[in-house]
Amino acid sequence: MVDDLEGISVFLAVAEARNFRLAGERLGVTRSAVSQALQRLEDRLGVALVQRTTRSVSLTEAGEVFFEAVGPSVRRVRDAMQTVREMQARPSGLLRITVSSIAESFLSGTLLAGFMQACPEIKLDITITDDEFDIVEAGFDAGVRLGEVIEQDMVAISVSERQRQYAVASPAYLERRGRPRHPGELQGHACIGWRPRPDTAPYRWEFTENDRDFDVSVDPAVTTNDMGMMIRMACAGAGITFGMVETFQSYVERGELVPLLEDFCPPFPGFYLYYPRRQRQPLKLRALVDHIRTSARR
Repeated sequence: MVDDLEGISVFLAVAEARNFRLAGERLGVTRSAVSQALQRLEDRLGVALVQRTTRSVSLTEAGEVFFEAVGPSVRRVRDAMQTVREMQARPSGLLRITVSSIAESFLSGTLLAGFMQACPEIKLDITITDDEFDIVEAGFDAGVRLGEVIEQDMVAISVSERQRQYAVASPAYLERRGRPRHPGELQGHACIGWRPRPDTAPYRWEFTENDRDFDVSVDPAVTTNDMGMMIRMACAGAGITFGMVETFQSYVERGELVPLLEDFCPPFPGFYLYYPRRQRQPLKLRALVDHIRTSARR
């Protein structure tokens, strides 16, 4: 039994590398040891698995069948062994996360500061961006976005309460221009809009009426990709702007901004940490997921 398992590991190394010397380097043994172990496996099976020439190594038809059959199972065993080893290890390394600029509760730092204290050997690299892209292709371990824009093949766990958006303006602006009572009236007001990049159209403001979702394409007097700029302009009386309740909350509490059109802005699912579905998560990512879930229970 032990010889069979050893022979299968050698065979897989040869099948993946298609080279006896490289297979030996991966396994930490000599080329001769690889050849002998493979020969013993072939003798026990009674069939040739590898076609050897002076210049190349290829799989026979039986070798291709055997490789397709045993490869996934052995890889699962390797992953299981690595998982068990990691149970005794401390999570470490660089954890790269991309986060939406409007994920206020996640970006407040409280959750991440607690994670850093719990896992001091992990370093965080956080990129704030509202661009939508493939996080795997871009080299990120995870992302934080609104649930409605996350791909279905991703694993997602909540990192916020349910969210709301609404429009806001300063008391001075409302005294000068009046208060809109319906989203359709926004066309007659000065608006401060958001867009992620100069080559994209401004974000369309989303509302709900009688259980029907609709959006309004305002013609912004000011457009920017910076929420801080939007808030400062609104506080200065330049117009009405639109965004997450969390973003405006402190300004509303101080009386610098006034909520508008709240009846047309019901709550919706909030922000989620998302990451690719894979057989074995990196230990550093699993540590963050566990920390988020523990914090949520608290």
